[in-house]
Amino acid sequence: MRLLALKIDVDTFRGTRIGVPRLVEALQRHKANATFLWSLGPDHTGRAIKRVFRPGFMKKVSRTSVVEHYGFKTLMYGTLLPGPDIGKRCAELMRGVAAAGFENGIHTWDHIRWQDGVAGADEAWTRAELNKAAERFQSIFGEPAKTHGAAGWQMNEHAYRYEQHMGLTYAADTRGTHPFWPVVKGELVRCVQLPGTLPTLDELLGVDGLNADNVHEHILRLTEDTQPYGHVFTLHAELEGMKLLPTFERLLAGWIEQGYQLVSCAELYGALDPASLPYHHVEMTEIPGRSGVLAYQGNVFP
Repeated sequence: MRLLALKIDVDTFRGTRIGVPRLVEALQRHKANATFLWSLGPDHTGRAIKRVFRPGFMKKVSRTSVVEHYGFKTLMYGTLLPGPDIGKRCAELMRGVAAAGFENGIHTWDHIRWQDGVAGADEAWTRAELNKAAERFQSIFGEPAKTHGAAGWQMNEHAYRYEQHMGLTYAADTRGTHPFWPVVKGELVRCVQLPGTLPTLDELLGVDGLNADNVHEHILRLTEDTQPYGHVFTLHAELEGMKLLPTFERLLAGWIEQGYQLVSCAELYGALDPASLPYHHVEMTEIPGRSGVLAYQGNVFP
């Protein structure tokens, strides 16, 4: 059976209100499953302006039309406008996604705060951020979260370690080639990672002639051959749930034609034998199309 898991990162208030319902409708129409990872606290997207000094950031912004995809108002949240509390204002919508049969998990409490701060944060800061998200998730869904997918694939050793304490079934904090047990700074972490195995649309658009009309063809070429553990594709409610929805629907149709069963991350995990998975170091590295570094599946351990 060819499995491809869809992991949907929901970063913003706008993406939650507008992008998520559109994605749910498209997934249902294509009889596809998916995992929704929620930003559960304030939307402070505007504070990402600090990234202007990060190498490669302005190049990425110019390629992906940030204002067009996110909206001017969203880009003011946390600076000129107060950041709306996504979890408080969208709880009913989130519960509706769960009622429709989709898996739900934690993306973050404050997306910008985590993505820009976790790399250098200490244990107390890291635990506090994860606890706020976990408590809000419990209050919305009435049960503890079973998965976490880090904002921007940004992590530190305290976060990996604390995922074990949270009792997560698996996590999706990394990029890589196949599921693995993570080894962080020499420490074995007993929480399987399901890494994203495919590039995201925002990493590809504007590169080598790829645009919204043909980028799906590039990704479908990457999924032609069968992989033993399947694939994990990360999409964003703000992109594929809005302007890039037609592109995403072409991907869905293409994957179905290739013979894939489109599943949640939990379903992909359920098809694995965790005891047989290898251990890999986790490293922070650059990947094409994205500014800065992110958590990536490194060499086999030992």
